[in-house]
Amino acid sequence: MSARKMRLVIDQIRGRGVNEAYAILQFSRKAASEPIDKVLRSAVANATYRADETGDTLDVDELVVTEAYVDEGRTLRRWRARAYGRATPRLKRSSHVTVVVDTLG
Repeated sequence: MSARKMRLVIDQIRGRGVNEAYAILQFSRKAASEPIDKVLRSAVANATYRADETGDTLDVDELVVTEAYVDEGRTLRRWRARAYGRATPRLKRSSHVTVVVDTLG
């Protein structure tokens, strides 16, 4: 999905609590909310795993989305057949999503 479409959704969750971000993504009508939700869940899982590795206690309710941004990825260039034997370019854009979660304190 293009980075421009993903940024519309990612701007809504930046700086929010994790539970509030989950609610925003669940009820968003944008198609970009599904992959962003997947990345957010992965970031929370990574944070809990790292806390368990070091022996710390981590409350998921205290996590906040501190950084969230989308960078452009590779663009696949394909051709679509059109009338009179012509071809028009079709750009299949991709993006890189980064979500960082941290506690307030």
